[in-house]
Amino acid sequence: MDSEIKVWDKTFVPFIPQAELEASIEKLAQRINADFAGRDVIPIVVCVLNGAMLFTAELVKYLDFDFEMAAVKAKSYVGTSSSGVVRVSQIMGSSIVGREVILCEDIVDTGNTINKLAAMLEEEGASKVHICTMLFKPEVYAGKDPVEYIAMSIPNRFILGYGLDYNELGRGYKDIYVLADN
Repeated sequence: MDSEIKVWDKTFVPFIPQAELEASIEKLAQRINADFAGRDVIPIVVCVLNGAMLFTAELVKYLDFDFEMAAVKAKSYVGTSSSGVVRVSQIMGSSIVGREVILCEDIVDTGNTINKLAAMLEEEGASKVHICTMLFKPEVYAGKDPVEYIAMSIPNRFILGYGLDYNELGRGYKDIYVLADN
């Protein structure tokens, strides 16, 4: 893990090593496996693009039940803060009508994005939406929907790496870094 990295005009320092993050994702998958064991319904795992790609890819490696995959593109951040406006593109993949959805997000903070997506999936016919996130900021969550599956809870700090970005850069770092002056 680099001691610090610079992305655009910001400096980031180490926060969560890849090994620790992936161990928590594997543990989360075990919990999801227990909850979905023996079900006749095949759920759809929906990845929220672009940030949740690495998280979702790591998570599904450990799922031991059948599932289908789909993706949805959503964005609410500009720079280091949420704009408060969630822009959503159409879901790509299987029909969700009458199906359970495991909605995979990279990070849930205020809940604006994930709650909008959950409502959209329910409006499009999902029988149940299970919110699943790699990282959760409980101190700022104001959403109405429970976040059912959480790999790790973190403080309200701006982070990047492992799929998370700062103005579209930094997603490829294997570890998670935190803004140095945050």
